[in-house]
Amino acid sequence: LCLLHPLGSGGFGSVYKAIYHGSTVAVKQVKKCSKNRLASRQSFWAELNVMHLDHNNVVRIVAASTFAPVNQDSLGTIIMEYVGNRTLHHVIYGTGNMTAKSKDDGPGDGHVCLSTTQALGYACDIMAGLVFLHSHLIVHLDLKPANIFITEQNVCKIGDFGCSQ
Repeated sequence: LCLLHPLGSGGFGSVYKAIYHGSTVAVKQVKKCSKNRLASRQSFWAELNVMHLDHNNVVRIVAASTFAPVNQDSLGTIIMEYVGNRTLHHVIYGTGNMTAKSKDDGPGDGHVCLSTTQALGYACDIMAGLVFLHSHLIVHLDLKPANIFITEQNVCKIGDFGCSQ
């Protein structure tokens, strides 16, 4: 495992772009939260609930480990398929490295507009992922635009299962 660079961080850890067995992956290192260790542990194990699942609209877990170097305050590491760092939040609100087409090319309020076809495509991807998860008795519990990743092929994938049951 070779960490390349950070992609982001949140309440329960940091995510890095990395190389694992020759493939580009995302690596989440779940930190031991000193204020709420139980919540950190629950988040780590909740993420692993989907490890055995494989669906085109769900971020795939490749591997996981509870081993952490002594100098790291980590509960464990989760290795996931790399889907990029573009989310539905970036597309809707015009933040990040890629956004949808603007309504006009002139100055404005920064709002972006998805075509009806694109919005329906994204909605169908998300619904297909949710139907699959629910058929396996997995409930996400934190579904929001920031947890919907959009691949280079313009496919939506549901990710970040730290709150799932």
